Amino acid sequence: MLTEQTNGAVWTDAAGAPLHAHGGTIIKVADTYYWYGEDRRENYYVSCYRSTDLINWEFVRHSLTTESPMAKTRVRATLNLGNSQHKVNLERPKVLYNPQTKQYVMWLHYENGVDYREASAAVATAANPEDEFTYHGSFQPFGFMSRDCTLFQDEDGAAYFISTARDNADMHIYRLSDDYLNVQRLVNRLWNGEYREAPALFKQNGRYYMLSSFCTGWAPNQGQ
Repeated sequence: MLTEQTNGAVWTDAAGAPLHAHGGTIIKVADTYYWYGEDRRENYYVSCYRSTDLINWEFVRHSLTTESPMAKTRVRATLNLGNSQHKVNLERPKVLYNPQTKQYVMWLHYENGVDYREASAAVATAANPEDEFTYHGSFQPFGFMSRDCTLFQDEDGAAYFISTARDNADMHIYRLSDDYLNVQRLVNRLWNGEYREAPALFKQNGRYYMLSSFCTGWAPNQGQ
């Protein structure tokens, strides 16, 4: 049982395997934390881990893969989850719980596994945080590109999808529909032409804060 985690070391799960949950998100359900992130080994899966102390993590399952079930009702123009070689890029998964529908809703960056021309947002849902998610398809919000992304849930239950647009030149904030399955309207366009990515939004003492980085690939840069 770990009591601390050292930066720069390989972080392993309860079974001793390297923890693969890159570019992800952590939510808390009762006394358990769930970490959803990218597993880039065999394919771009979304993996799920659970913990009660944020240090020791147990692998739960791959929550979204190219074999995941499809939604019965088609609500997206593109429903494919993978190309003919069953390859796909599923990046930056974020999850919120919708108290009205009692569903866990995942939004993420979708690419076709070949190049980065799709630049789309994908949506999936599950009734429980440890379930396999059902895929609802991918699309470009109001026709805009969508790459690095995050979700934010306000105190009144309203949810927002934040993503980079126009080849990462701009940052868009979208208000989601009440069921969190679609964009309702474009709320704001931030930092037009500044090429930022990796957004993170939070609220403290009535004020909203957003963190981001510049687009320098894997090279480090000063966060903004």
